[in-house]
Amino acid sequence: MTDLDSRTLAPTSPGELVDRLRAAVRLGEPRAITRRVQSHLTQVLSGGGLDLDRHFFEPLADTYARRLLHHDDAQGFCVVVMTWGPGQETPVHDHAGIWCVEGVVEGMMEVTQLDLVEETADGRCRFVEQAHSVSGVGSSGALIPPFEYHSLGNALDDKVSVTVHVYGGEMDHCSVFEPLPDGRFQRRTERLGYRG
Repeated sequence: MTDLDSRTLAPTSPGELVDRLRAAVRLGEPRAITRRVQSHLTQVLSGGGLDLDRHFFEPLADTYARRLLHHDDAQGFCVVVMTWGPGQETPVHDHAGIWCVEGVVEGMMEVTQLDLVEETADGRCRFVEQAHSVSGVGSSGALIPPFEYHSLGNALDDKVSVTVHVYGGEMDHCSVFEPLPDGRFQRRTERLGYRG
């Protein structure tokens, strides 16, 4: 074991992470950006972790908490921390045409990725599940439109999970898809904000 292996890695500050993200976003092309952002998140989260204030780890009783960590005025990207109490999850949703990279800070998350295969004029949609996984600390994944449909939820019954999300813009709305009795989903627009 080397000295490097035996020492405890220091957590990365939000400012250090943002500096890395700025360099990644300068790449300009969504696939290149998301690959680099995903690499940075994986390194940070599986290394010493991300040095977040304690309030980012506090769940809300009625829904997952969505808290802004950083909005980059110059390059337009946002970093959002989400805190998930036991059993809290999203409905199937899109990302409003914005790329996103998500990583697990604490706990475990259940992720289902879907492809939209049919949509009628009245917003009735049919999806096909593409992947389902349970991801732990240090795991990260990317969504690049048009492949932007998924659901997320805390995979733990008795503990809080925390995730960090880097968006290629301010995601202030998205489409959510409510299940219908025939197995399809109804699209509706939902405004998004920050809580807690």
